[in-house]
Amino acid sequence: MNDMQETTPLSAQQAQMLSQLVDGLSGEQLAWVRGFLAGINHSVRQAGAPTGVAASAAPAAPLLTILYGSQTGHAQEVAEHAKARAVAAGFKVDLFAMGDYKASRLKNDKLLLVAVSTQGEGEPPDDARDFYDFLHGAKAPQLDGTRFAVLGLGDSSYEKFCQAGKDFDARLAALGAQRLVPRMDSDVDYDAPAERWIEDTLQALASVAAPAAPGKTAGVPEGFSLAALASGIAPASASASSPYSRKQPFDATVIENVTLSGRGSSKEVHHIELSLEGSGLTYEPGDALGVVAQNDAALVDTLIDTLALDPQATTTTQDSTLSLRDAFLRAYDITTLSRAFLEKYAALAESSELKALLGAGNETALREYLNGRDVIDVVRQFPARKVKAAEFVGTLRTLQPRLYSIASSLAANPGAVHITVGAVRYDSHGRARRGVASTYLADIAREGQTVPVYIEANRNFKLPRDSHAPVIMIGPGTGIAPFRAFVEERQALDAPGKNWLFFGDRNFRTDFLYQREWQRYVKDGALTKIDLAFSRDTEDKIYVQHRMREQGKELYAWLQEGAHLYVCGDADQMARDVNAALVDIVTEHGGLTPDAAAEYVKTLQREKRYQRDVY
Repeated sequence: MNDMQETTPLSAQQAQMLSQLVDGLSGEQLAWVRGFLAGINHSVRQAGAPTGVAASAAPAAPLLTILYGSQTGHAQEVAEHAKARAVAAGFKVDLFAMGDYKASRLKNDKLLLVAVSTQGEGEPPDDARDFYDFLHGAKAPQLDGTRFAVLGLGDSSYEKFCQAGKDFDARLAALGAQRLVPRMDSDVDYDAPAERWIEDTLQALASVAAPAAPGKTAGVPEGFSLAALASGIAPASASASSPYSRKQPFDATVIENVTLSGRGSSKEVHHIELSLEGSGLTYEPGDALGVVAQNDAALVDTLIDTLALDPQATTTTQDSTLSLRDAFLRAYDITTLSRAFLEKYAALAESSELKALLGAGNETALREYLNGRDVIDVVRQFPARKVKAAEFVGTLRTLQPRLYSIASSLAANPGAVHITVGAVRYDSHGRARRGVASTYLADIAREGQTVPVYIEANRNFKLPRDSHAPVIMIGPGTGIAPFRAFVEERQALDAPGKNWLFFGDRNFRTDFLYQREWQRYVKDGALTKIDLAFSRDTEDKIYVQHRMREQGKELYAWLQEGAHLYVCGDADQMARDVNAALVDIVTEHGGLTPDAAAEYVKTLQREKRYQRDVY
């Protein structure tokens, strides 16, 4: 620090701030920052502006507040890009995760942008729940004079598509705020809609709040786009530690693919190890591996035959021109049914029956129809006459990568990444069904083959910075994956903190995933406690939440010691039951009322001591 002060033109305070910033960054993040600053420097020089212009010389900029609610990081990514664009346009910007935003300032924030994802059945992200509840409660202020815009991120295969965004938009308007632009709902292909939303919002902002010296602020170089940010590409003239990302995945060689489930198991779970050598990709425990999978070739051929199309006919995707067969293999989702697809296909097929199913009052029937069916089922039941390839492609959405919780520590496995994959296979409506990515990995990702992958950082699921802090991990089934990484990491770094694992599955004999490793960790002392729940081994089904209740006194004592608690797995049932058990444990052993216990649990979430990776 002293050396930097002796050689830098920065003030002591600026130097300290810079040092604090870079201390917490990974190598990949530092490379991105270097590229970001290089791009700014390039754009300023191109504009002929001196690099040392004092901030005080610019007129006061309007204050814009940007809030994001993000579970996997996509809404945060959009919000950060919106900030960069707004700063470059001359606005002063405050950016907050909703969990870090002080609701008391809401009445004074007159320019407000909101980017929020939806999880589960219409729920806001965990980190956004407090602000969501405040906004919809009696203490929310009137917002007359506030201008706002909302971007919702979601998945149209869910019934309550972008519901959190819709709720925020409606409530802000009900409190008297005025929309800058109409709410935009973006599907899994969110890059282009988010870019349009940012552009439209900035234009609307310029008409109600004149920015300071538009285009001259040292913010972001021209050409810096959300697509570039999403793909991990730094601004022009910048370099990065790894060129590989969601848009440009790395072909990782399969080192090992072994079946974890024992003979006779009702499940098929694989442990897959992939090489990252030469990629420059890095990760932390809690992050996810994005897998760019392909559709099943037999399913693709069946769909093309059913539509009576030429497999070699060319079609243009967002990125390239491909044969129809290749496009169906790699570019388009031909398995996930959504209302959006049915609406487009109903018009193409001119099917009155399908249009009736989509009509008001038939929500239950539509929900039942969507369950367990895919695109082929629809085109067979409602054939379209002489459909053209381009017309049909227009009904489909892009095939999205699948995310898998990383099951390894980079400190323990340099140059490699491990994942735990449950292969999805089932029969429905007279046909055998296969999970797109899970069976691609189980059947095709064999030793020596390559799999296109990238790293998806999960900022909301991280080990405590304090290596002495106790850790409680609750992960039934393949939800065990990130906790294997957690324990590997803590052991590799000699972290002195205690570790407690709750694991559950169907049968002890066939479904105790990574059994020998956990037994070794207990013997070595890396795992302080382990509690197991195998639901099919007893007459009364036992789940992880039951083991939590049995160990409630000690679990509460760990929390009082400062333990961090993590949950990974099914959001609909398991995560709800675990949360209910946690509240009950705090009620009983903390001597609190149920309402006070619920507030205790919420405080754990606010302090980042209760984190969930649920799906």
